[in-house]
Amino acid sequence: MKKRLASLDILRGADMFLLLFLGPVFYGMISAWPDGTAWLAHQTTHVAWEGFVLWDIIMPLFLFMSGMTIPFSMERYKQGGKPDGKFYLKLAKRFCLLFLLGWIVQGNLLDFNWKTFHPLANTLQAIAIGYVITALLFVHLDLKWQLVAGALLFAAYWIAFACTGMNLDPQENIAMVIDKAVLGPHRNGVVWAADGSWSFSPKYQYTWILSGLNFAVTVLLGCLAAQMLKCERHTPAKRAALVALAGAGLIAAGLAISPLFPIIKKIWSSSMTLFSGGICFLLIALTYYVVDVRGWHKGLDWLKIYGLNAITAYCIGEVVDFSSVSASLLHGFSAFTWYPVLLAVANGAILFGILLLMYKKGLFLKV
Repeated sequence: MKKRLASLDILRGADMFLLLFLGPVFYGMISAWPDGTAWLAHQTTHVAWEGFVLWDIIMPLFLFMSGMTIPFSMERYKQGGKPDGKFYLKLAKRFCLLFLLGWIVQGNLLDFNWKTFHPLANTLQAIAIGYVITALLFVHLDLKWQLVAGALLFAAYWIAFACTGMNLDPQENIAMVIDKAVLGPHRNGVVWAADGSWSFSPKYQYTWILSGLNFAVTVLLGCLAAQMLKCERHTPAKRAALVALAGAGLIAAGLAISPLFPIIKKIWSSSMTLFSGGICFLLIALTYYVVDVRGWHKGLDWLKIYGLNAITAYCIGEVVDFSSVSASLLHGFSAFTWYPVLLAVANGAILFGILLLMYKKGLFLKV
């Protein structure tokens, strides 16, 4: 098998395109035509608590695909290579860089204000946690024990909730209690008063520390999917079918346990982990079959411009606001109803132009 899956780069690019281009365009449409876009607003806004919509697959898919890279980049350790100090140093470097970028994107690092610093509050940090755990499991354990380790992580998360009576109150569940106790005033969503006092905002419901167990499971699922696609005992078409079958099983399992533990992305619940993981399996199975098996990639290769610089695209898209440039150039259209859509397209085009230039120059920033 080729060392790199074109389908992985294309699917990762599609994930970033949805987040960084289509998402803002959708928001522009919702702003321009609020009366006719309720259905779109529903699919592009995270659910309040229980449930799952289109927008909720973006983060799980990003984590899942970070796990898929591991069996390719670390294949030599399954062929007799021994992890040495350089391996662990590289792993630690990746962990630290992802945390640093996460602080810049959402941790308010560049505010230079200790009060507003959030040490754990971003997708990149979730990837860092899951990636390190999964990489260590992949390098040191065979497939059977990777499955066992994943099951133990999954069980540990569920047991923590079971020990507290499955309390799923948005502010009082065990995952939130742990976050509040450990992160305190540096938890995202904290409100500071003029007198220097602070309080937890009831509007912020995401959890990170205990949820890290299931972040790791999601990344591990990606690693397992890649190992299935690398299995040379089966034809490529059969590999795609087996991955799709596994995805259907995960979705069924997630739905089966959802009456006991509902699908709640904000705490990365057990049913959400299985359900979203199953969707990721189906997406990569379909993309792998179309792109790598059938070779039907014409019209899709442009997504690699996002996919090969996914973290760069994410960081620029989340940190840099191109609106001042777009508004300056397009101000003459501001009287039109569709102006917000035009601005969103222009902003997305600027980001795409930067990524395209990097792609043509062969600049692929890795962490």
